[in-house]
Amino acid sequence: MTDQNKYDACIIGGGLAGLALSIQLANLGYTVALFEKEQYPFHKVCGEYISLESWDFIQGLGLPLKDMQLPIINKLIVTAPNGNQLQQELPLGGFGISRYKLDAALKDIAVANNVILFENCKVNGVQFFNDEFHLQTTHGEYYSRVCCGSFGKRSNLDVKWNRSFVYQKPNKLNNYIGVKYHIKINFPADTIALHNFKNGYCGMSKIEDDKYCLCYLTNAENLKASSNSIEAMEKNILRKNPHLQTIFENSEILYESPVTISQISFNKKTQVENHVLLMGDAAGMITPLCGNGMSMALHGSKIASGFIHAFLSGKISRAVMEAGYTKKWRSTFSKRLQTGRWIQSMFGKIWVTNFFIAVMKRFPALTKALIKQTHGETF
Repeated sequence: MTDQNKYDACIIGGGLAGLALSIQLANLGYTVALFEKEQYPFHKVCGEYISLESWDFIQGLGLPLKDMQLPIINKLIVTAPNGNQLQQELPLGGFGISRYKLDAALKDIAVANNVILFENCKVNGVQFFNDEFHLQTTHGEYYSRVCCGSFGKRSNLDVKWNRSFVYQKPNKLNNYIGVKYHIKINFPADTIALHNFKNGYCGMSKIEDDKYCLCYLTNAENLKASSNSIEAMEKNILRKNPHLQTIFENSEILYESPVTISQISFNKKTQVENHVLLMGDAAGMITPLCGNGMSMALHGSKIASGFIHAFLSGKISRAVMEAGYTKKWRSTFSKRLQTGRWIQSMFGKIWVTNFFIAVMKRFPALTKALIKQTHGETF
């Protein structure tokens, strides 16, 4: 083993949490390796709406959001499958930016801050012994004192580690597929829309360059009932909502084919596995209807950075780092995850969703309170 393949921290997965953590640790003077199985820039299934709670943090990483002319989103529209529409001001609001643009920009900042980036590199295994991590990757073997996982909703490591959510039977929290397009359409730049349909919902909001993100989530049964054809599912199920019918009729789709992901789970997850600190979707997912997963990933990286710094500088033990990170992550996010799961339970069945939207229209203060429960404070 040489110093060339040994680091203070190895981070598996170059999404928002992994990129943000790598920048923070590098700025603290640590040697950091970041492993990403794709090559930047690339698209991800994601709603691409970020709560303004993350604005200052992202700028602190070195990305000048204020100079990027991004759309500020402060209004919400939610529609039921029958077309009934609820409108609400967003208490905090957010902004739109594609993962294609955001992740690539953060990657450039990470590399400029001496993070060693391995693209097109898959991590096939992680072992922990003698107080050190040993990573087996498609680019070789690497070692580190700390290892973090920011590898998204589901990965080969989840299966190898026998994480409980992987083996849970299909249920209303773990049997989802996601589909995303970028589109051109005439729609207010300050508004995010969430359109419900049978067993799913579709979000739409503006991102950079006069483009809009159209991303929907549905259960695998909808796709199976449509002969595994996304086009047939959109025609026969999504378009039953008149607002989605209008969108599909009047938008220009900018992808040759959609970006998709399957086997999405919102079941509870652990924040540490085999001494690896997990962040972002790997640690736990908020239901996309609440639109706040990216802010959670970024905030989680800040929490992890603090505990990792204390450990690497000799102030706390590994056990204290792991326990402290888990406790802080849960106290910060558990309430909004719980609220998100409850809100999701009100959507799916057509009659329940129609009824819920009708009731919420009559109680705008309750709607505002629920939105606030799924968002955090500036960090």
